[in-house]
Amino acid sequence: MQIKTIKTQAFSDQKPGTSGLRKKVSVFQQPHYLENFVQSIFDTLIVPENAVLTLGGDGRFYNREAIQVIIKMAAANGFVKVIVGQGGILSTPAASHIIRQHQTFGGIILSASHNPGGPDKDFGIKYNTANGGPAPEKITEAIFENSKVIQCYKKAEIVNIDLDVLGETVLEGCAVTIIDSVHGYADLMEGMFDFAAIRALLTDGFQFKFDAMHAVTGPYAKAIFLDRLGAPADSLMNCEVTEDFGGGHPDPNLTYAHDLVDIVYGMQAPDFGAASDGDGDRNMILGKAFFVTPSDSLAIIAANAHLIPAYKQGIVGVARSMPTSGAVDRVAAKMGIDCYETPTGWKFFGNLMDAGKVTLCGEESFGTGSNHVREKDGLWAVLCWLNIIAVRKQSVEKIVKAHWAEYGRNVYSRHDYEAIPTVKADRVIARLRHQFDTWIGQGFGNYQVKACDDFAYSDPVDGSVSVSQGIRILFTDGSRIVFRLSGTGTRGATIRIYLEAYDPDVANHHLDAQQALKELVDIALRLSDLIAITGQTQPTVIT
Repeated sequence: MQIKTIKTQAFSDQKPGTSGLRKKVSVFQQPHYLENFVQSIFDTLIVPENAVLTLGGDGRFYNREAIQVIIKMAAANGFVKVIVGQGGILSTPAASHIIRQHQTFGGIILSASHNPGGPDKDFGIKYNTANGGPAPEKITEAIFENSKVIQCYKKAEIVNIDLDVLGETVLEGCAVTIIDSVHGYADLMEGMFDFAAIRALLTDGFQFKFDAMHAVTGPYAKAIFLDRLGAPADSLMNCEVTEDFGGGHPDPNLTYAHDLVDIVYGMQAPDFGAASDGDGDRNMILGKAFFVTPSDSLAIIAANAHLIPAYKQGIVGVARSMPTSGAVDRVAAKMGIDCYETPTGWKFFGNLMDAGKVTLCGEESFGTGSNHVREKDGLWAVLCWLNIIAVRKQSVEKIVKAHWAEYGRNVYSRHDYEAIPTVKADRVIARLRHQFDTWIGQGFGNYQVKACDDFAYSDPVDGSVSVSQGIRILFTDGSRIVFRLSGTGTRGATIRIYLEAYDPDVANHHLDAQQALKELVDIALRLSDLIAITGQTQPTVIT
């Protein structure tokens, strides 16, 4: 195999965030840009002999071209095999499963998650380690440092691989294996859930609607819901993967999954609705005209996990990201198991899972998962709900309200202010950091501040410390306001405001969340001075 060493110049903006490197497609299409980042990954790793790489993405624009580049670079950097999803397709949880199942030396996942796709939209790349989870900060920081000093990259001079034909292409020193993107993951799900009970539910008049949002879970949904569970074909919508996600925004929330929302809140509403995102790791759960917050979803899955075959012996612990509501904490306390509060980022959950400390975990940003992989998993969460419904024989709304009656309701919402100029977003956060000490003990309407901090986390597994993870304003009654800057966008900054109020009174459980949280919203805007600083009078997205 002939390997070419190509001289290059470093780029200064290749700093990966918690979900890898995300930029506009046009940025990745610059000469040497993608190659620089991939070589920086390989330069950071010590690639052992006989190393195998997993490779795939969510099918967005530039996915196929990037895969051909990475195959050639992997071959030039000592990998003896590259396992690629057919058509270049692998959902993020499926990629994690393949890494673990085939014990590969990690994998490269091409996705910008829930961000829009297309020639003028977003692209992303991240490295997952051999445990199947996102690389920890010490690796991503090393990748960034390498990207700042890189002078050349290596590329094998080989022909492009046909990504659509299953089988192995043997090259000199490296083999490329194209595998079925769906079958292994579907087998994993069938081994975890009571497919017989779910099949009976879906074929006995239960009305079900799943929206793949023209994204990566379409083929997986067809294989699982239609082929294995016998659901009617019209149960699925938007299941053809397209490079621009049908021109939509593949984020499964009440704003962007409006096609599904219109259906479940309409006159002929199905019993159950669900959606997943661009790369298949997020989920939204709906009943008839009823939205389940991701925080409640995690808590309800934990409380009912014993009804699912994979967890019938119980769960050892749970974890949630700091901005996620404390609903699952109450379940853990009653079950007598540990509950961990971590920064946002799935790698923190992966550490706890690898150490055997938790079974289930979740983030309020529509991500839920378990130790079957080391990523959040949208279809897994949908199957959890279908399994629970099949056993309990209750509607989504009745299951949620029964949970509130037993544990109390953590009334919760997130307000996103997107595409804020970075300098203005930084001003908002700086204002909060500089003043929150002065608010302790003060009363704001019906709420009195108990404590304020900038959340920090000491990892109980590897001892690493993460600081400045979000500003928390904690009130004496257990309510909270949390502010965070999000790193998942490619244009400007996103400020997320998380609002939570605990209400044990069943008489109030009919209240709309926005109505119940209105006073907290007013307090958050007053303390942050967000409107005056940014000029944005309304959130872009409310969930």
